[in-house]
Amino acid sequence: MGRAKKAVVEDAAANDEALLALLAAGLRLQSADNLWRVSGNTLSYRTLLRDAGGTWNRLDQCWEFAGEDPAPRLKAALDAAPAPAGHNSGFADAQAEPKPHYHGHRARVRERVLKAGVESLPDYELLELILFYAIERIDTKPLAKRLIERFGTLGDIFAAEPAQLREFEIDQRTLVLFRAMRESGRRLAERKVKDMPVMTNWQQLLDYCHAALAHEKTEQFRILFLDRKNVLIADEVQQRGTIDHTPVYPREVVKRALALNAAALILVHNHPSGDPKPSREDVEMTKEIRKAAEALGIAIHDHLVIGRKGHASFRSLGLIS
Repeated sequence: MGRAKKAVVEDAAANDEALLALLAAGLRLQSADNLWRVSGNTLSYRTLLRDAGGTWNRLDQCWEFAGEDPAPRLKAALDAAPAPAGHNSGFADAQAEPKPHYHGHRARVRERVLKAGVESLPDYELLELILFYAIERIDTKPLAKRLIERFGTLGDIFAAEPAQLREFEIDQRTLVLFRAMRESGRRLAERKVKDMPVMTNWQQLLDYCHAALAHEKTEQFRILFLDRKNVLIADEVQQRGTIDHTPVYPREVVKRALALNAAALILVHNHPSGDPKPSREDVEMTKEIRKAAEALGIAIHDHLVIGRKGHASFRSLGLIS
């Protein structure tokens, strides 16, 4: 075999070995548009990928490398670095590698929760626990703390826009989990007020409205339709607007109330700014809806404005008697 041909064969074998090393680590390498793209279990290796010259592509959720095939240098970096917790690269004896500081941490957290419950966990630890089931083989505590620091509350994290979460390399799997957690909270709060007299379960109603609206990024106008016993018939989104305005049409509100045979309404909308103080436009809009509704014998019990900082009640403020 000639030297040139032998060199080609050896290079091909080396590349194959490098690709196998990447696959064993949960990484996939593809070539596209004169770029090399690495996807898969990238969160576990983000420091390694960055140090190897990669750039994070938020839109396509992958690491990009320009120039020559990065597989050989990535394999060398993988061989030199300890495997993530619970991960066996297949090229080194996992028992010989020093255990990271978080080795066994997940098991300890789960055991603590089973014994003492989740009530005592601070927000970052509760988020860390949730992330266990979306992100494998890494210490999720630093990520949980950074998310809390950036967004403030669990509700704000679960409601964050995908583009904002991509800054933290949150993948689609974790994003779906966040959306499911938020919807679960809303449904649990809804269950406490559904088919019950809301006027005698006022705090549960406020909890539900807060769960549904406090973290919305744009204004949303909802109507709670009540029967003659003030039991909730339906909760519907009447209009969606911008960050500071929602167009509401009194005729449409009354038309829907008649269709549902509602005897009373509670108006609810949110202020994405966080401040629930009613605006002049809120007051004028409420007057118009009340005038149209009461002309047909439909009462307006209250208008609630929901913000992250709390809520405002038109009735408590004397704006509805």
